[in-house]
Amino acid sequence: MGRGMVIIGAGECGGRAALTLRDLGYDGPVTLVGNEPHLPYERPPLSKDAMTGDAPLIKTIVSEATLAEKSIRHIHSVQAVAVDRMAHEVRLSDGSVLAYDKLLLATGSTPRRLPIPGLGPRCVTLRSFADALAIRPHLRAGSHIAIVGGGFIGLELAAAARKLSAAVTVIEAQPRILMRGVPAEIAEIIQDTHIGRGVEILCGEGIASIADDGKAVRVTLAGGGKITADLVVIGIGAVPETGLAAEAGLEIDNGIAVDERLQSSDPDIFAAGDCCSFPLAIYGDRRVRLEAWRNAQEQGALAAKNMLGAGAAHVAVPWFWSDQYGLSLQIAGLSDEGRSTVRRDLGDGAFILFHLAEDGRLVAASGIGPGNAVARDIRLAEMLIAKQARPAPEALGSPAVKLKSLLAA
Repeated sequence: MGRGMVIIGAGECGGRAALTLRDLGYDGPVTLVGNEPHLPYERPPLSKDAMTGDAPLIKTIVSEATLAEKSIRHIHSVQAVAVDRMAHEVRLSDGSVLAYDKLLLATGSTPRRLPIPGLGPRCVTLRSFADALAIRPHLRAGSHIAIVGGGFIGLELAAAARKLSAAVTVIEAQPRILMRGVPAEIAEIIQDTHIGRGVEILCGEGIASIADDGKAVRVTLAGGGKITADLVVIGIGAVPETGLAAEAGLEIDNGIAVDERLQSSDPDIFAAGDCCSFPLAIYGDRRVRLEAWRNAQEQGALAAKNMLGAGAAHVAVPWFWSDQYGLSLQIAGLSDEGRSTVRRDLGDGAFILFHLAEDGRLVAASGIGPGNAVARDIRLAEMLIAKQARPAPEALGSPAVKLKSLLAA
């Protein structure tokens, strides 16, 4: 039967990989190792439904019954501490050792720490369900939440906090919110929406000091301003979990470096999800690392296929989304690859920005609107990007021209 497949990281990516191995007919041992006590679960709801729902529910992607039915061994509440590549073994924090034929590292990422002294128990990050449980009681009327970082996590949490009537201040060191990957025109709409809902947003503001006495947090801004908050949530990005891979001697390049098949510098070790960087052929093999729910799903499934010898390349177009106050933001592709922009208005305030490269290729599309207003056209744009299509700018900008017709052309 062999040693089997071992997956380190029992999140979205690792869980999908384990299920895919079975779906593809692999009948050897499959072991899924996670450092949390929970079954594999989805992280996007942590900054949304887990905060505002009647109860902080965890949205699992697989049940105990399904794991048992598919003979997937789930070892939880332990860390993988070492990989012996020569022996094909992984050592766990409880002293046990797992032998593998192929190993998948789906270790994810961890919140970037704020390099300032004075952080205490009321200075927190949001990454796990345990983090969500710790934050949730503070989201109430009469409470003041300070959020450091104007990225997706911070802004989604700000929206949840306002829904529960907490006062919110967002502190962003960059000149505007959502600097990474979101066009300024769309970021401005999101900022105005937050301000309209009572969120205070301070851009271009650094933090000089933080003092957390366990009862309140006093934040002194670089410009001299002072904020007193009941809780400070730090959301300044994430760092890929590469320690295990680095100690095993694998190549690291903004994450565990893998090829288009998600294979690391060791042919028997794969990496997928937030923890790895990989080349994207549609962008000239530009090496990227994506922190996105759908990427974790897609790469978990692809890694499973390639652990079984498929040799398939990652060709999916990057896709991101965020929901705030009933507005849906969706981005397909990498907008920073664009050199010109064409706008298409969809009505009811919804619109899409198409980003074109110098040679006319459609390289990204960024859309915003109420509900699912942009979803269909973003999906069609995603398909055009995958085809490396060069649609006429005037056709992209005209609502009278169906994107589906451009795809057929």
